[in-house]
Amino acid sequence: MEIREHEGSVVFAVRVAPRSSRDAIEGEYQGALKVRLTAPPVDDRANDALRRLLAGRLKVPVSAVRILAGEKNRTKRVAIAGVSCAQVLALLS
Repeated sequence: MEIREHEGSVVFAVRVAPRSSRDAIEGEYQGALKVRLTAPPVDDRANDALRRLLAGRLKVPVSAVRILAGEKNRTKRVAIAGVSCAQVLALLS
């Protein structure tokens, strides 16, 4: 999985599976962090759920999690301020 630091944030790809039975981080899929969300991909609800899930797991405010690209796609580029690459990699285990 490609993770890089850019301007005080950690940037990486996320592959989202909306309308799942539970919210979960499932490891790596095609170079991205695979995330299952119960929220549907309607009215930005899946994007909001993704931001809340990542913020909760990394213990940062929701405002620290930004979706840089892919708001309407399953594969997104996410930036999280206030965390290290090692903390993001720890989500894989």
